[in-house]
Amino acid sequence: MQIQIKAMASFKDLGINKEYIKSLNELGIKNPTEIQEKTIPILLNSKTDFIGLAQTGTGKTAAYGLPLLNSVNPSKDYIQTLVLSPTRELVQQIKKQLFKFTKYNSNRIFVEAVYGGEKIERQIAALDRTTHMVVATPGRLIDLIERGSVDLSNISTIVLDEADEMLSMGFKQELNRILKYTSGKRNTWLFSATFPQEIQRIVKTYMDGNAARIEVNKNSLVNANITHLYIKTVLKEKVDTLIRLIESRGNDRGIIFCKTKLGTQNLTEILKEEGYSVDALEGDMQQRDREKVMRMFKKGTLDILVSTDVSARGIDVNNLGFVIHYQLPEKLEYYTHRSGRTARAGKSGYSIALILPNEMNKIQEIQKDLCIYFNETKV
Repeated sequence: MQIQIKAMASFKDLGINKEYIKSLNELGIKNPTEIQEKTIPILLNSKTDFIGLAQTGTGKTAAYGLPLLNSVNPSKDYIQTLVLSPTRELVQQIKKQLFKFTKYNSNRIFVEAVYGGEKIERQIAALDRTTHMVVATPGRLIDLIERGSVDLSNISTIVLDEADEMLSMGFKQELNRILKYTSGKRNTWLFSATFPQEIQRIVKTYMDGNAARIEVNKNSLVNANITHLYIKTVLKEKVDTLIRLIESRGNDRGIIFCKTKLGTQNLTEILKEEGYSVDALEGDMQQRDREKVMRMFKKGTLDILVSTDVSARGIDVNNLGFVIHYQLPEKLEYYTHRSGRTARAGKSGYSIALILPNEMNKIQEIQKDLCIYFNETKV
């Protein structure tokens, strides 16, 4: 008896043109991920509202970015598509990735990024030039709309990227305003790691009831390539436990999460005094300082980042071996987003929680609600 083995689809099989495939090959992206394989043909071949549910790090940007670029008519000098994303870091990253995808295009597609923390006048001037696509944080886009500095009357597609993160960061009102402002003949593509009630309300209010939907690994809210561990400690030994844990990870790079800005700053200073290559990422930092830290971390000049939950949103750094929860998160969905910083693009990684004696019930709650399992370990 012969067993038929289905060959893995290529980007060519999915309908991506050769110019984009050449760019993908140069970026080391040879084969589509599951969300890309299932999403791209739908978005390329039909004008539809769309819901894509997949964990962080599974390649959602290319899943919507390639069809989005394909839909642009470079001969038209107005804004045709809009991508909304929760943080300036993620907005910058999406713009850079879209730009790299178009490297070998015969007709140039112009993408502009708009976000807080940079002079709005500079962004207004950039939008005065030919712009086909805008990637934006919701708050800054509202500012531009109110000033009459961005024309979204001709957009055919709006993408809500990391929609659950945008809502958990408090952008519900801004999202509603933007979706009302752009309502008309446009399609809405929503991508999210989780599907809470607030996301379901947006879908019901602003999207077609027959929207196409793709869900990857629907029985696992958290990336299956992550190993979840916890270490029991006590408050007075917590820093020493953390240091032993970092030492046990060898040359691995990773992120340590704290709940507060002050806790992030204090822990960073302690680790610097111990001689570690480490810096902080927290909400009170100036934009130029945030960007400097992120550049160093992405280049590998820094081995460890200590961060608050909100500040780390949208960080996409390859080959991070671990995430350490120095303090467990306040909200359950934060655990999903924290742990999703590791094990990206098919790699494996570790999510390790340092817990105090009274926090075992929180571990059990995370296990139950996220359908994952923690093993206890020691250092």
